[in-house]
Amino acid sequence: MGTSIRPSRALFAAVMIGLGIIGLIYGNSALIWEPIRKTLPGRPVIIYLCAVIEIGTGIGLLLRPSVILACRVLFPFLLLWMALLKLPGLFLAPHVMVSWEAFGEIAATSAGGWCLFAAHAGAWEEWHLKFAIGESGIRAARLLLVAALAMIGLSHFVYHDLTASLVPKWMRFPLGWTYLTGAGSLAAAAGMLFGVYPRLAANLEAAMLWIITLLVWVPRVASMPRDQGDWTEFFISSAIATGTWVVADTYRSVPWVASGEAAHAVSPG
Repeated sequence: MGTSIRPSRALFAAVMIGLGIIGLIYGNSALIWEPIRKTLPGRPVIIYLCAVIEIGTGIGLLLRPSVILACRVLFPFLLLWMALLKLPGLFLAPHVMVSWEAFGEIAATSAGGWCLFAAHAGAWEEWHLKFAIGESGIRAARLLLVAALAMIGLSHFVYHDLTASLVPKWMRFPLGWTYLTGAGSLAAAAGMLFGVYPRLAANLEAAMLWIITLLVWVPRVASMPRDQGDWTEFFISSAIATGTWVVADTYRSVPWVASGEAAHAVSPG
């Protein structure tokens, strides 16, 4: 079990805290929890509880004594978010790409949470959930990220006009950037899956996702600081980027240009 607080973990924690703050500020009208049916009894309570969990686990990830507990709560929370709010869309509208994109966004975040859970497992997990922790858990989380990046990458091609409209006006050839970033996500997924420079692929993908977040959403938030939609998109984009970075960090013992079986080595943390 690692004890040092790596930058990827610290930033992941900060993003969770940010998501929680958004939930507390907007409560029942929080866009991030829009998939929860408005007719569901106790909906506001559920939303506030989710916000408290995000803030609490985010803080817990920053403190060494509480990191195990934080991971025990955060990982199941992310899995439930993915399974209850995003997975149904794949069955109800499998022909609609946005269903896969929405699932992929939370799956990328969940993959990061899974890596933290696998790396900071306690005695109970060692006894009851050995398949989901340690190297086996991290390898499974990598596969989840591979699937997530494939969904996100494909969405850039299916919704090319919408994605291109988000490219900053000062950047020429917005459609070209749309296709390039979509292809980048697909290439990163392939590199991780087949062990072709996976460390380089995962880290470049994380960097690309952060660049997208900074170029697209930071200016929007700065220009309209009261717009809930932009803040929500900023933190979701940040969650995808940090989740990817946490997974990429598990390759840090692998040479940047390694391929084959050696490229799948695991560095927990």
